[in-house]
Amino acid sequence: QVQLAESGGGLVQAGGSARLSCAASGSIVGLNSMGWYRQAPGKQRELVAFITSGGIPTYADSMKGRFAISRDNAKKTVYLQMNSLKPDDTGVYYCNLKDLQSLPIKNYWGQGTQVTVSS
Repeated sequence: QVQLAESGGGLVQAGGSARLSCAASGSIVGLNSMGWYRQAPGKQRELVAFITSGGIPTYADSMKGRFAISRDNAKKTVYLQMNSLKPDDTGVYYCNLKDLQSLPIKNYWGQGTQVTVSS
C-alpha cells in the first residue's frame, strides 16, 4: 500500500504564491508518476500537473507558466509551487501517485489540502 501526506496550502491573496508538498510512503514502485489534481466547489476534479519518476513534467494548459512541479525521489516527495494565484485556483488539491507498473494502473490519493485564494 501507498500513503500520501499533503502539506501546504491555506489562505492566499490573489497574486500571491503557495507551495504544496506531498510525501509518499509504503510500497512504491520505481516506475511511477506523482502529481496534483484539484477540485473546486461544484466542479469535477481536474489535473493540475504530474511528473514522472524520470523527472518529466506535464501541466494542464491553464497552469502553464504559473505552476511548477518538482520531485525529490530520495525523499519520495513531490512539490507544487504555485505563483500568481487567482481566485479561480481555489479548491482542494489532491496528491496523486500512479503505479505505472501495474495493469490496470493503480491510483493512490492523498486526503487533499485546501487552497483558498482571496481577491
